[in-house]
Amino acid sequence: MIDRLILNANIYTLDAAQPRASALAIRGDQIVAVGDASLRALATRSTHLDDLAGATVMPGLTDAHIHWELTARALREIDLFDLPSKAAAVARVAAAAQAAHGGAWLIGRGWSQAQWEGGAFPTAADLDSVTPNNPVFLRARSEHAAWVNRAALHEAGITADTPDPADGVIVRDESGEPTGVLLEGAMTLVRQHLPLPSADEVAAMMREAQPLAWRCGLTGIHDYDQPRAFEAFQLLHERGELGLRVVKNINDPFIDEAIRLGLRWGYGNHWLRLGGLKIFADGALGARTALMFDPYEGEPDNYGVVVTEKNVMRALVMTASRAGFPSTIHAIGDRAVHDVLDVYEEVRADERARGLQPSDRRHRIEHVQIIHPDDLTRLAALDIIASMQPIHATADYLMADKYWGKRSRYAYNPRLQLDQGARVAFGSDSPVEPFEPLKGIHAAVTRCRADGTPNPEGWYPEARLTVEEAVRGYTQGAAYAAGMESRLGTLAAGYFADLVALDRDIFEGDPHDLLKTGVVGTLTGGVWRYTNGIHPLSAE
Repeated sequence: MIDRLILNANIYTLDAAQPRASALAIRGDQIVAVGDASLRALATRSTHLDDLAGATVMPGLTDAHIHWELTARALREIDLFDLPSKAAAVARVAAAAQAAHGGAWLIGRGWSQAQWEGGAFPTAADLDSVTPNNPVFLRARSEHAAWVNRAALHEAGITADTPDPADGVIVRDESGEPTGVLLEGAMTLVRQHLPLPSADEVAAMMREAQPLAWRCGLTGIHDYDQPRAFEAFQLLHERGELGLRVVKNINDPFIDEAIRLGLRWGYGNHWLRLGGLKIFADGALGARTALMFDPYEGEPDNYGVVVTEKNVMRALVMTASRAGFPSTIHAIGDRAVHDVLDVYEEVRADERARGLQPSDRRHRIEHVQIIHPDDLTRLAALDIIASMQPIHATADYLMADKYWGKRSRYAYNPRLQLDQGARVAFGSDSPVEPFEPLKGIHAAVTRCRADGTPNPEGWYPEARLTVEEAVRGYTQGAAYAAGMESRLGTLAAGYFADLVALDRDIFEGDPHDLLKTGVVGTLTGGVWRYTNGIHPLSAE
Protein backbone atom coordinates (compact mmCIF):
# COMPACT_ATOMS: atom_id res chain seq x y z
CA MET A 1 0.00 0.00 0.00
CA ILE A 2 1.23 3.49 -0.82
CA ASP A 3 -0.02 6.75 0.62
CA ARG A 4 0.94 9.17 -2.15
CA LEU A 5 1.79 8.85 -5.82
CA ILE A 6 3.43 11.70 -7.70
CA LEU A 7 2.78 11.52 -11.44
CA ASN A 8 3.55 13.41 -14.63
CA ALA A 9 6.72 14.99 -13.26
CA ASN A 10 10.13 15.76 -14.76
CA ILE A 11 12.20 14.19 -11.99
CA TYR A 12 15.93 14.62 -11.47
CA THR A 13 16.73 12.04 -8.78
CA LEU A 14 20.50 12.71 -8.40
CA ASP A 15 20.72 8.91 -8.21
CA ALA A 16 23.36 7.57 -10.61
CA ALA A 17 21.48 4.27 -10.87
CA GLN A 18 18.29 5.97 -12.10
CA PRO A 19 18.92 9.65 -12.83
CA ARG A 20 15.54 10.46 -14.43
CA ALA A 21 11.96 9.46 -13.72
CA SER A 22 8.39 10.71 -14.03
CA ALA A 23 6.72 9.17 -10.97
CA LEU A 24 7.38 8.57 -7.27
CA ALA A 25 5.54 6.29 -4.86
CA ILE A 26 5.53 7.27 -1.19
CA ARG A 27 4.56 5.31 1.92
CA GLY A 28 4.51 7.30 5.13
CA ASP A 29 7.54 9.60 5.08
CA GLN A 30 9.63 7.51 2.65
CA ILE A 31 9.97 6.91 -1.06
CA VAL A 32 9.25 3.27 -1.91
CA ALA A 33 9.50 3.35 -5.71
CA VAL A 34 10.80 5.58 -8.48
CA GLY A 35 9.72 5.09 -12.07
CA ASP A 36 7.13 6.08 -14.63
CA ALA A 37 3.35 6.05 -15.06
CA SER A 38 3.32 2.28 -14.52
CA LEU A 39 3.63 3.01 -10.78
CA ARG A 40 -0.03 3.96 -10.91
CA ALA A 41 -0.77 0.25 -10.58
CA LEU A 42 0.38 0.53 -6.96
CA ALA A 43 -2.35 3.02 -6.07
CA THR A 44 -5.39 2.09 -4.02
CA ARG A 45 -8.57 3.99 -3.26
CA SER A 46 -6.86 5.68 -0.32
CA THR A 47 -3.74 6.77 -2.25
CA HIS A 48 -3.32 10.50 -2.85
CA LEU A 49 -2.56 11.03 -6.53
CA ASP A 50 -0.72 14.24 -7.40
CA ASP A 51 -0.47 15.34 -11.03
CA LEU A 52 2.52 17.68 -11.30
CA ALA A 53 1.67 18.68 -14.87
CA GLY A 54 5.25 18.36 -16.05
CA ALA A 55 6.83 20.27 -13.15
CA THR A 56 10.53 19.66 -12.56
CA VAL A 57 11.18 17.76 -9.32
CA MET A 58 14.47 17.39 -7.46
CA PRO A 59 15.49 16.47 -3.91
CA GLY A 60 14.52 18.95 -1.22
CA LEU A 61 17.02 21.76 -0.69
CA THR A 62 18.92 22.27 2.55
CA ASP A 63 20.50 25.52 3.72
CA ALA A 64 23.74 24.23 5.26
CA HIS A 65 24.53 27.48 7.10
CA ILE A 66 21.75 29.59 8.53
CA HIS A 67 20.90 31.48 11.71
CA TRP A 68 17.25 30.56 11.97
CA GLU A 69 16.41 32.39 15.18
CA LEU A 70 18.03 35.57 13.88
CA THR A 71 16.26 35.08 10.56
CA ALA A 72 12.89 34.64 12.24
CA ARG A 73 13.46 37.60 14.57
CA ALA A 74 14.59 39.76 11.66
CA LEU A 75 11.07 39.61 10.27
CA ARG A 76 10.04 41.80 13.23
CA GLU A 77 13.10 44.10 13.28
CA ILE A 78 13.99 47.32 11.46
CA ASP A 79 15.00 46.23 7.96
CA LEU A 80 18.04 48.12 6.65
CA PHE A 81 18.90 45.58 3.98
CA ASP A 82 20.06 47.01 0.62
CA LEU A 83 19.28 50.63 1.50
CA PRO A 84 21.20 52.87 -0.91
CA SER A 85 22.47 55.45 1.58
CA LYS A 86 23.11 56.20 5.21
CA ALA A 87 20.37 58.84 5.04
CA ALA A 88 17.86 56.20 3.98
CA ALA A 89 18.91 54.00 6.89
CA VAL A 90 18.58 56.87 9.37
CA ALA A 91 15.13 57.69 7.98
CA ARG A 92 14.04 54.06 8.44
CA VAL A 93 15.22 54.18 12.07
CA ALA A 94 13.50 57.53 12.60
CA ALA A 95 10.18 56.07 11.46
CA ALA A 96 10.56 53.19 13.89
CA ALA A 97 11.42 55.59 16.72
CA GLN A 98 8.25 57.57 16.14
CA ALA A 99 6.18 54.42 16.60
CA ALA A 100 8.09 53.13 19.64
CA HIS A 101 7.51 53.66 23.33
CA GLY A 102 10.01 55.86 25.14
CA GLY A 103 12.93 53.86 26.49
CA ALA A 104 12.24 50.81 24.31
CA TRP A 105 15.18 49.38 22.42
CA LEU A 106 15.15 49.82 18.64
CA ILE A 107 16.72 46.76 17.04
CA GLY A 108 17.51 46.35 13.37
CA ARG A 109 19.84 44.70 10.94
CA GLY A 110 21.16 44.65 7.39
CA TRP A 111 23.09 47.91 6.91
CA SER A 112 26.26 47.86 4.82
CA GLN A 113 28.45 50.92 4.62
CA ALA A 114 30.08 49.48 1.50
CA GLN A 115 26.85 50.24 -0.38
CA TRP A 116 26.91 53.91 0.64
CA GLU A 117 28.79 56.73 -1.01
CA GLY A 118 32.28 56.98 0.47
CA GLY A 119 32.00 53.62 2.22
CA ALA A 120 32.70 55.07 5.68
CA PHE A 121 31.25 53.57 8.84
CA PRO A 122 28.24 55.45 10.28
CA THR A 123 28.35 57.00 13.74
CA ALA A 124 26.22 57.37 16.85
CA ALA A 125 25.77 61.04 15.98
CA ASP A 126 23.93 60.02 12.80
CA LEU A 127 21.25 58.40 14.97
CA ASP A 128 21.10 60.63 18.03
CA SER A 129 18.90 63.38 16.63
CA VAL A 130 16.20 60.94 15.42
CA THR A 131 16.26 58.64 18.47
CA PRO A 132 16.27 60.98 21.49
CA ASN A 133 14.21 58.60 23.65
CA ASN A 134 15.39 55.14 22.62
CA PRO A 135 18.64 53.18 22.68
CA VAL A 136 19.44 51.69 19.26
CA PHE A 137 21.27 48.51 18.23
CA LEU A 138 21.63 47.87 14.49
CA ARG A 139 23.53 44.80 13.29
CA ALA A 140 25.48 45.07 10.04
CA ARG A 141 24.61 42.89 7.09
CA SER A 142 27.67 40.78 7.89
CA GLU A 143 26.53 40.32 11.53
CA HIS A 144 30.11 41.20 12.51
CA ALA A 145 29.53 44.88 13.35
CA ALA A 146 26.91 46.93 15.16
CA TRP A 147 25.88 50.57 14.87
CA VAL A 148 24.54 52.12 18.07
CA ASN A 149 23.52 55.54 19.34
CA ARG A 150 24.75 57.43 22.41
CA ALA A 151 21.87 56.12 24.50
CA ALA A 152 22.99 52.56 23.81
CA LEU A 153 26.61 53.40 24.62
CA HIS A 154 25.44 54.94 27.87
CA GLU A 155 23.27 51.92 28.70
CA ALA A 156 26.30 49.65 28.22
CA GLY A 157 28.69 51.98 30.07
CA ILE A 158 31.00 52.31 27.06
CA THR A 159 33.27 55.36 27.28
CA ALA A 160 36.67 56.44 26.04
CA ASP A 161 38.15 54.52 28.99
CA THR A 162 36.47 51.21 28.10
CA PRO A 163 39.12 48.78 26.83
CA ASP A 164 38.59 46.75 23.69
CA PRO A 165 37.60 43.15 24.44
CA ALA A 166 40.12 40.51 23.41
CA ASP A 167 37.96 39.42 20.47
CA GLY A 168 36.66 42.77 19.26
CA VAL A 169 37.16 46.47 18.59
CA ILE A 170 35.38 49.61 19.79
CA VAL A 171 35.83 51.97 16.86
CA ARG A 172 37.00 55.35 18.14
CA ASP A 173 37.51 58.85 16.79
CA GLU A 174 40.77 60.79 16.87
CA SER A 175 40.19 61.81 20.49
CA GLY A 176 39.57 58.23 21.59
CA GLU A 177 35.81 58.55 21.99
CA PRO A 178 33.61 55.64 20.80
CA THR A 179 32.09 56.46 17.42
CA GLY A 180 29.10 54.16 17.74
CA VAL A 181 30.44 51.23 15.70
CA LEU A 182 31.38 48.00 17.47
CA LEU A 183 33.25 45.17 15.74
CA GLU A 184 33.13 41.46 16.52
CA GLY A 185 33.18 40.70 20.28
CA ALA A 186 32.69 44.37 21.15
CA MET A 187 29.09 43.97 19.98
CA THR A 188 28.44 41.89 23.10
CA LEU A 189 29.07 44.92 25.32
CA VAL A 190 25.73 46.31 24.14
CA ARG A 191 24.00 43.10 23.03
CA GLN A 192 23.96 41.77 26.60
CA HIS A 193 21.66 44.66 27.56
CA LEU A 194 19.03 43.91 24.90
CA PRO A 195 15.70 42.40 25.91
CA LEU A 196 15.70 38.72 25.00
CA PRO A 197 12.65 36.79 23.82
CA SER A 198 11.84 33.56 25.62
CA ALA A 199 12.27 30.20 23.90
CA ASP A 200 8.50 30.05 23.49
CA GLU A 201 8.49 33.46 21.80
CA VAL A 202 11.33 32.38 19.52
CA ALA A 203 9.38 29.24 18.63
CA ALA A 204 6.43 31.41 17.63
CA MET A 205 8.69 33.52 15.39
CA MET A 206 10.16 30.39 13.82
CA ARG A 207 6.68 29.03 13.18
CA GLU A 208 5.86 32.24 11.30
CA ALA A 209 9.07 32.02 9.26
CA GLN A 210 8.80 28.33 8.35
CA PRO A 211 6.24 28.75 5.51
CA LEU A 212 8.61 31.25 3.88
CA ALA A 213 11.28 28.53 3.80
CA TRP A 214 8.90 26.02 2.24
CA ARG A 215 7.76 28.60 -0.30
CA CYS A 216 11.31 28.80 -1.67
CA GLY A 217 11.98 25.07 -1.67
CA LEU A 218 13.81 24.55 1.61
CA THR A 219 13.24 21.25 3.38
CA GLY A 220 16.15 21.41 5.85
CA ILE A 221 18.57 23.75 7.62
CA HIS A 222 21.84 23.57 9.54
CA ASP A 223 21.48 26.13 12.32
CA TYR A 224 24.22 28.18 14.04
CA ASP A 225 22.33 30.18 16.65
CA GLN A 226 22.53 29.95 20.43
CA PRO A 227 20.99 27.29 22.76
CA ARG A 228 17.71 29.20 23.02
CA ALA A 229 17.15 28.34 19.35
CA PHE A 230 17.67 24.65 20.14
CA GLU A 231 15.03 24.89 22.87
CA ALA A 232 12.66 26.60 20.43
CA PHE A 233 13.21 23.86 17.83
CA GLN A 234 12.40 21.27 20.49
CA LEU A 235 9.19 23.09 21.39
CA LEU A 236 8.11 23.08 17.74
CA HIS A 237 9.02 19.40 17.38
CA GLU A 238 7.12 18.25 20.46
CA ARG A 239 4.07 20.22 19.27
CA GLY A 240 4.22 18.56 15.84
CA GLU A 241 4.92 21.92 14.17
CA LEU A 242 8.48 21.36 12.93
CA GLY A 243 8.38 20.79 9.16
CA LEU A 244 12.07 21.44 8.38
CA ARG A 245 14.84 18.94 9.10
CA VAL A 246 17.21 20.70 11.49
CA VAL A 247 20.85 20.07 12.35
CA LYS A 248 21.67 22.15 15.43
CA ASN A 249 25.34 23.03 15.81
CA ILE A 250 26.81 23.86 19.22
CA ASN A 251 28.66 27.14 19.76
CA ASP A 252 31.96 26.74 21.59
CA PRO A 253 30.94 28.25 24.97
CA PHE A 254 28.49 25.36 25.37
CA ILE A 255 30.42 22.35 24.04
CA ASP A 256 31.75 21.36 27.48
CA GLU A 257 28.19 21.10 28.79
CA ALA A 258 27.19 18.91 25.86
CA ILE A 259 30.19 16.65 26.44
CA ARG A 260 29.49 16.41 30.19
CA LEU A 261 25.97 15.26 29.35
CA GLY A 262 27.43 12.50 27.17
CA LEU A 263 25.90 13.85 23.97
CA ARG A 264 27.43 13.09 20.58
CA TRP A 265 27.13 14.25 16.98
CA GLY A 266 23.94 13.00 15.35
CA TYR A 267 22.03 12.55 18.59
CA GLY A 268 18.32 13.17 18.03
CA ASN A 269 16.10 12.02 15.21
CA HIS A 270 15.50 12.70 11.54
CA TRP A 271 13.83 16.03 12.29
CA LEU A 272 16.14 17.49 14.92
CA ARG A 273 19.68 16.29 15.58
CA LEU A 274 22.95 17.60 16.98
CA GLY A 275 25.63 18.85 14.64
CA GLY A 276 29.19 19.86 15.42
CA LEU A 277 31.18 22.28 17.53
CA LYS A 278 31.03 25.83 16.10
CA ILE A 279 34.04 28.16 16.50
CA PHE A 280 34.81 31.60 15.09
CA ALA A 281 38.39 31.88 13.84
CA ASP A 282 38.08 35.46 12.56
CA GLY A 283 35.68 38.20 11.52
CA ALA A 284 34.23 39.22 8.16
CA LEU A 285 35.06 41.18 5.03
CA GLY A 286 32.33 43.79 5.54
CA ALA A 287 33.81 44.84 8.87
CA ARG A 288 37.34 44.28 7.48
CA THR A 289 38.03 41.92 10.35
CA ALA A 290 38.61 38.75 8.30
CA LEU A 291 42.12 37.55 9.17
CA MET A 292 44.54 37.96 6.26
CA PHE A 293 48.15 37.09 5.44
CA ASP A 294 48.58 40.46 3.73
CA PRO A 295 46.87 43.71 4.72
CA TYR A 296 43.70 45.06 3.23
CA GLU A 297 44.13 47.23 0.14
CA GLY A 298 44.62 50.83 1.26
CA GLU A 299 44.92 49.81 4.93
CA PRO A 300 48.56 48.78 5.40
CA ASP A 301 48.18 48.12 9.12
CA ASN A 302 44.96 46.11 8.96
CA TYR A 303 45.33 42.33 8.83
CA GLY A 304 41.95 41.60 10.40
CA VAL A 305 41.01 40.22 13.80
CA VAL A 306 41.76 36.94 15.54
CA VAL A 307 38.53 35.91 17.26
CA THR A 308 39.79 32.56 18.60
CA GLU A 309 43.51 31.94 19.05
CA LYS A 310 44.93 29.02 17.13
CA ASN A 311 46.01 27.08 20.22
CA VAL A 312 42.54 27.52 21.73
CA MET A 313 40.95 26.23 18.52
CA ARG A 314 43.27 23.24 18.54
CA ALA A 315 42.32 22.32 22.10
CA LEU A 316 38.59 22.76 21.44
CA VAL A 317 38.59 20.72 18.22
CA MET A 318 40.70 17.94 19.74
CA THR A 319 38.48 17.70 22.81
CA ALA A 320 35.32 17.68 20.70
CA SER A 321 36.68 15.03 18.33
CA ARG A 322 37.60 12.72 21.18
CA ALA A 323 34.08 13.16 22.59
CA GLY A 324 32.36 12.29 19.31
CA PHE A 325 31.84 15.70 17.70
CA PRO A 326 33.20 17.08 14.43
CA SER A 327 33.92 20.80 14.30
CA THR A 328 32.58 23.50 12.02
CA ILE A 329 34.78 26.59 12.04
CA HIS A 330 34.00 30.05 10.67
CA ALA A 331 37.03 31.17 8.64
CA ILE A 332 36.78 33.95 6.06
CA GLY A 333 40.27 35.42 5.59
CA ASP A 334 43.07 33.43 3.95
CA ARG A 335 45.14 33.41 7.15
CA ALA A 336 42.16 32.19 9.15
CA VAL A 337 41.51 29.38 6.65
CA HIS A 338 45.21 28.44 6.81
CA ASP A 339 45.21 28.32 10.60
CA VAL A 340 42.05 26.22 10.70
CA LEU A 341 43.55 23.78 8.20
CA ASP A 342 46.64 23.50 10.42
CA VAL A 343 44.38 22.65 13.36
CA TYR A 344 42.47 20.07 11.35
CA GLU A 345 45.70 18.51 10.10
CA GLU A 346 46.79 17.85 13.68
CA VAL A 347 43.37 16.57 14.68
CA ARG A 348 43.16 14.27 11.65
CA ALA A 349 46.49 12.73 12.68
CA ASP A 350 45.13 12.11 16.17
CA GLU A 351 41.96 10.59 14.70
CA ARG A 352 43.96 8.23 12.48
CA ALA A 353 45.93 7.10 15.52
CA ARG A 354 42.62 6.28 17.21
CA GLY A 355 41.45 4.25 14.20
CA LEU A 356 38.92 6.78 12.94
CA GLN A 357 38.08 7.49 9.31
CA PRO A 358 37.39 11.06 8.03
CA SER A 359 33.73 10.14 7.67
CA ASP A 360 33.61 9.51 11.42
CA ARG A 361 34.34 13.20 12.07
CA ARG A 362 32.90 15.34 9.28
CA HIS A 363 34.81 18.54 9.98
CA ARG A 364 33.83 21.70 8.11
CA ILE A 365 35.15 25.16 7.36
CA GLU A 366 32.34 27.67 7.18
CA HIS A 367 32.59 30.23 4.36
CA VAL A 368 36.16 29.65 3.04
CA GLN A 369 35.65 33.09 1.51
CA ILE A 370 39.26 33.50 0.43
CA ILE A 371 42.02 30.91 0.42
CA HIS A 372 45.76 31.29 -0.10
CA PRO A 373 47.00 29.54 -3.26
CA ASP A 374 49.33 27.39 -1.15
CA ASP A 375 46.32 25.95 0.67
CA LEU A 376 44.16 25.10 -2.34
CA THR A 377 44.58 21.32 -2.10
CA ARG A 378 44.39 20.98 1.67
CA LEU A 379 40.62 20.70 2.19
CA ALA A 380 40.44 17.80 -0.24
CA ALA A 381 43.56 16.16 1.17
CA LEU A 382 42.21 16.32 4.72
CA ASP A 383 38.60 15.54 3.66
CA ILE A 384 37.30 18.79 5.15
CA ILE A 385 33.89 19.99 3.95
CA ALA A 386 33.87 23.45 2.35
CA SER A 387 30.61 24.92 3.65
CA MET A 388 30.12 27.92 1.39
CA GLN A 389 27.45 30.45 0.46
CA PRO A 390 27.41 31.14 -3.30
CA ILE A 391 25.29 34.28 -2.95
CA HIS A 392 28.09 35.93 -0.95
CA ALA A 393 30.13 36.12 -4.15
CA THR A 394 27.65 38.32 -5.97
CA ALA A 395 26.73 40.33 -2.87
CA ASP A 396 30.34 41.04 -1.89
CA TYR A 397 32.32 41.23 -5.11
CA LEU A 398 32.67 45.03 -5.04
CA MET A 399 34.02 44.89 -1.49
CA ALA A 400 36.30 42.00 -2.38
CA ASP A 401 37.76 43.87 -5.34
CA LYS A 402 38.24 46.98 -3.21
CA TYR A 403 39.82 45.39 -0.14
CA TRP A 404 41.42 42.19 -1.51
CA GLY A 405 42.28 43.30 -5.05
CA LYS A 406 43.73 40.59 -7.27
CA ARG A 407 43.55 38.11 -4.40
CA SER A 408 39.83 37.90 -5.17
CA ARG A 409 40.59 35.31 -7.83
CA TYR A 410 40.78 32.91 -4.87
CA ALA A 411 37.69 34.30 -3.14
CA TYR A 412 34.14 32.90 -2.97
CA ASN A 413 35.25 30.10 -5.25
CA PRO A 414 33.78 26.62 -4.71
CA ARG A 415 35.01 25.72 -8.20
CA LEU A 416 38.54 25.56 -6.78
CA GLN A 417 37.44 23.09 -4.12
CA LEU A 418 35.35 20.90 -6.42
CA ASP A 419 38.20 20.67 -8.91
CA GLN A 420 40.47 19.41 -6.12
CA GLY A 421 37.90 16.82 -5.09
CA ALA A 422 36.74 18.48 -1.88
CA ARG A 423 33.18 18.09 -0.64
CA VAL A 424 31.03 21.22 -0.65
CA ALA A 425 27.80 22.11 1.12
CA PHE A 426 25.90 25.29 0.31
CA GLY A 427 23.84 27.71 2.35
CA SER A 428 22.97 31.39 2.71
CA ASP A 429 24.20 32.60 6.12
CA SER A 430 20.74 34.18 6.49
CA PRO A 431 19.91 36.76 7.73
CA VAL A 432 23.17 37.98 6.16
CA GLU A 433 21.74 37.06 2.75
CA PRO A 434 18.29 35.82 1.66
CA PHE A 435 17.71 32.13 2.41
CA GLU A 436 16.17 31.45 -1.00
CA PRO A 437 18.30 28.63 -2.45
CA LEU A 438 17.40 29.39 -6.07
CA LYS A 439 19.15 32.74 -5.61
CA GLY A 440 22.21 30.87 -4.38
CA ILE A 441 22.08 28.47 -7.32
CA HIS A 442 21.81 31.43 -9.71
CA ALA A 443 24.82 33.10 -8.09
CA ALA A 444 26.88 29.91 -8.26
CA VAL A 445 26.08 29.28 -11.92
CA THR A 446 26.22 32.83 -13.33
CA ARG A 447 28.43 34.75 -10.85
CA CYS A 448 26.08 37.67 -11.59
CA ARG A 449 23.64 39.72 -9.57
CA ALA A 450 19.97 39.78 -10.50
CA ASP A 451 20.55 42.92 -12.59
CA GLY A 452 23.28 41.20 -14.62
CA THR A 453 26.23 43.02 -13.05
CA PRO A 454 29.17 42.94 -13.26
CA ASN A 455 28.84 41.53 -16.81
CA PRO A 456 27.12 38.66 -18.65
CA GLU A 457 30.08 36.36 -18.07
CA GLY A 458 30.08 36.96 -14.35
CA TRP A 459 32.68 37.91 -11.74
CA TYR A 460 35.71 35.68 -12.28
CA PRO A 461 33.69 33.50 -14.67
CA GLU A 462 36.14 30.59 -14.40
CA ALA A 463 34.60 30.01 -10.95
CA ARG A 464 31.12 29.26 -12.34
CA LEU A 465 29.48 25.94 -11.51
CA THR A 466 27.03 23.87 -13.48
CA VAL A 467 23.43 23.80 -12.27
CA GLU A 468 23.85 20.20 -11.21
CA GLU A 469 26.97 20.99 -9.17
CA ALA A 470 25.16 23.84 -7.44
CA VAL A 471 22.08 21.71 -6.73
CA ARG A 472 24.23 18.93 -5.29
CA GLY A 473 25.72 21.46 -2.88
CA TYR A 474 22.24 22.16 -1.50
CA THR A 475 21.24 18.47 -1.46
CA GLN A 476 23.85 15.73 -1.31
CA GLY A 477 26.63 17.93 0.06
CA ALA A 478 24.43 19.14 2.88
CA ALA A 479 23.16 15.60 3.52
CA TYR A 480 26.71 14.27 3.86
CA ALA A 481 27.65 17.09 6.23
CA ALA A 482 24.68 16.09 8.41
CA GLY A 483 25.53 12.38 8.35
CA MET A 484 22.26 11.68 6.52
CA GLU A 485 23.46 10.91 3.01
CA SER A 486 21.72 7.51 3.07
CA ARG A 487 18.32 9.15 3.73
CA LEU A 488 18.47 12.66 2.24
CA GLY A 489 19.70 14.43 -0.89
CA THR A 490 18.58 11.80 -3.41
CA LEU A 491 15.18 10.64 -4.68
CA ALA A 492 15.38 6.86 -4.43
CA ALA A 493 13.67 4.01 -2.62
CA GLY A 494 14.44 4.13 1.11
CA TYR A 495 15.08 7.88 1.17
CA PHE A 496 12.86 10.38 2.91
CA ALA A 497 10.13 11.89 0.76
CA ASP A 498 11.59 15.41 0.78
CA LEU A 499 11.43 17.20 -2.56
CA VAL A 500 10.79 20.47 -4.33
CA ALA A 501 8.77 20.96 -7.52
CA LEU A 502 9.59 23.83 -9.89
CA ASP A 503 7.71 25.46 -12.73
CA ARG A 504 10.63 25.08 -15.17
CA ASP A 505 13.54 22.78 -15.88
CA ILE A 506 16.51 24.58 -14.33
CA PHE A 507 18.92 21.93 -15.62
CA GLU A 508 18.21 23.01 -19.21
CA GLY A 509 17.56 26.56 -20.43
CA ASP A 510 19.48 29.77 -19.85
CA PRO A 511 21.11 29.96 -16.39
CA HIS A 512 20.37 33.69 -16.30
CA ASP A 513 16.66 32.78 -16.20
CA LEU A 514 17.05 30.85 -12.95
CA LEU A 515 15.63 33.73 -10.95
CA LYS A 516 12.40 33.48 -12.94
CA THR A 517 11.84 29.99 -11.54
CA GLY A 518 8.84 29.49 -9.30
CA VAL A 519 8.38 26.83 -6.64
CA VAL A 520 5.08 24.99 -7.18
CA GLY A 521 5.42 22.60 -4.27
CA THR A 522 7.59 21.59 -1.32
CA LEU A 523 7.18 18.20 0.33
CA THR A 524 8.86 17.04 3.56
CA GLY A 525 8.24 13.71 5.20
CA GLY A 526 5.66 12.85 2.56
CA VAL A 527 3.52 15.91 3.38
CA TRP A 528 2.99 18.87 1.06
CA ARG A 529 4.03 21.90 3.15
CA TYR A 530 3.54 24.34 0.28
CA THR A 531 1.64 23.96 -2.98
CA ASN A 532 0.97 26.30 -5.87
CA GLY A 533 -0.27 24.35 -8.87
CA ILE A 534 -0.24 20.75 -7.62
CA HIS A 535 -3.30 19.00 -9.05
CA PRO A 536 -4.91 16.18 -7.04
CA LEU A 537 -6.44 13.31 -9.00
CA SER A 538 -8.87 10.60 -8.04
CA ALA A 539 -7.64 7.03 -7.78
CA GLU A 540 -9.19 4.71 -10.35
